Amino acid sequence: MTIIFYDIPSTIGPWSPNTWKVRYCLNFKGLPYKTEWIEYPDIAPRCQQLGIAHTTMKPDGVTPHYTLPAIYDPSTKRYIAESAAIAEYLEEQYPDTPAVFPFDTMGLLIDFKDALNRVGIIAAHQFVRPAIHRILNPASQGFYRTTREQFYGKKLEDVAPKLDTEEGRVEWAKIEATFATVALWYSKNGGKGPFILGDRVSWADFVVGGNLLWFKAAWGEDDKKWKDLMSWQGGVWKTLSDALKEYEKQLD
Repeated sequence: MTIIFYDIPSTIGPWSPNTWKVRYCLNFKGLPYKTEWIEYPDIAPRCQQLGIAHTTMKPDGVTPHYTLPAIYDPSTKRYIAESAAIAEYLEEQYPDTPAVFPFDTMGLLIDFKDALNRVGIIAAHQFVRPAIHRILNPASQGFYRTTREQFYGKKLEDVAPKLDTEEGRVEWAKIEATFATVALWYSKNGGKGPFILGDRVSWADFVVGGNLLWFKAAWGEDDKKWKDLMSWQGGVWKTLSDALKEYEKQLD
């Protein structure tokens, strides 16, 4: 039976780091699915209509916050939201498919997103989020601008520091330092392959890969920031990006 995968559209196709993690999983496991695209303003009402649970609360601590990705699995008649929860569900529900948590690593890798946050990848968001606005469909642009400007307390155009300023150079250096730390983690695989476990792709790679695809969607391949990132740490991120391409197909 075909899984329904709920994703956020754009003018260039899939772009969200969180939904990409699930798309990677579905493609890697070879599970049949189709994508239902939901524009930003429609996420909450559509989730409520379908009975998809909220994933967190809004800053007021009272209002439920609905997010994507989510899936519907007709074989179990279940809706699952949040990327890590979906990955865990797919792993347990379909044990005969390739494992995204090989060698019993679920406990170690399931919170890999939090590990990236702890070493500072959030510093990159200021360079990414404003640029995402331009690739969204008109139906989502107003919602995206309003919510992100409320979050940052300034216009989207004023969020990212210019790279030719001292502030910009300092902030960009923080991002490079973050990726240097993550590259060190990858180096512990003994040079056995492009993935954090060597020649075995895993959830951790999908988390990193989702972020890389988010950056590329925001900046474009010709942007200096993307070219810098692909050259850092001896090109380890380009190598990883290339290795993940076989899992990037889009099933509408």
